Amino acid sequence: MRIIISPAKKMNVDTDSFPYRDLPEFLPNTEEICQKLRKMSYEELKKLWKCNDQIAQLNVRRLREMDLHSCLTPAVLAYEGIQYQYMAPGVFTDQEYAYIQEHLRILSGFYGVLRPFDGVTPYRLEMQAKLKIGECKDLYAYWGDRLAQNLFRETDCILNLASKEYSICVSKFLPDTVRFITCVFGEEKGGKVIEKGTMCKMARGEMVRFMAQNQVSAPEQVKSFNGLNYRFDESRSDGNTYIFLRDRVGGSDL
Repeated sequence: MRIIISPAKKMNVDTDSFPYRDLPEFLPNTEEICQKLRKMSYEELKKLWKCNDQIAQLNVRRLREMDLHSCLTPAVLAYEGIQYQYMAPGVFTDQEYAYIQEHLRILSGFYGVLRPFDGVTPYRLEMQAKLKIGECKDLYAYWGDRLAQNLFRETDCILNLASKEYSICVSKFLPDTVRFITCVFGEEKGGKVIEKGTMCKMARGEMVRFMAQNQVSAPEQVKSFNGLNYRFDESRSDGNTYIFLRDRVGGSDL
């Protein structure tokens, strides 16, 4: 089984907590993307990144100084988004680190597929960015089925905790021999399951932590997850989609 998650826009450098173990498998592709970005003007990059001047200036400087081979941070410690905050990998045990290194994969528009202890440097590039590389009109076309095939060589069961922007890179190429299970975290409203972005990110992080703590080896085991007041809903779930509904406490979102 492999667990797939999305990256985060906000990143940091941490070369002190733990050393990285390997370079990303698709590093030659990352170098090609990096060269393409470096040829773009400030205005072109700002438009590609869809950000303000402060963020654009930071990432243009990062791009100019970028070294893909040294001063690297383990991927799982490099991302600082909500999902990673609730995963809290900084306080994992050795056994939990071993678990995520084996089972967890981070999908990235810049790096392709990352193992938790692959060394990365801060970048800004979403998978849905309209970046033309060669004959490829965007990153989806550039990566094609490479990320999916990389995962399919490792496992015949994928637990999807990634956003659709990233999970489609795998689900689009799914063969009959691979089981693909998506976890949905929502609330019931008017008979429908409503997902809220921030809560979903929090729950995905909590789910990874739950799986690492319990050394989950089969997807059915995640049905006992109850973090953030979520409970597995058997009636709404099926073999490909696990629905977790949240009980709101006193009308609060927390």
